[in-house]
Amino acid sequence: METLRLLCDYFPTAVFTGKCLVLISEDWRVELTEHKDSDFSRSSTQPSVIRVRIFKKALNGEFVPGFYEDFQLPVLGELAEQIEKYVQLAIGTNLRENVE
Repeated sequence: METLRLLCDYFPTAVFTGKCLVLISEDWRVELTEHKDSDFSRSSTQPSVIRVRIFKKALNGEFVPGFYEDFQLPVLGELAEQIEKYVQLAIGTNLRENVE
């Protein structure tokens, strides 16, 4: 959860729920969850996997899961930039400009 807390500072419109970071708009919901590698034979220095899930609002008002991507970059700034780029291309809106 440490990486999610740090990403919360990068995405000022995000809400940390305790288990995921949520960015929500009128038409979209984006969830970021943190997953640790459960392979104990690997070095513990591996960065966490951040899964970005994108949901689109259906006609009935419910958010329908669309697609997801996993990110595992060791540098927080690069991780945040790549997540931001991915989400912007997927939903067609700038996350950082939605601060109102």
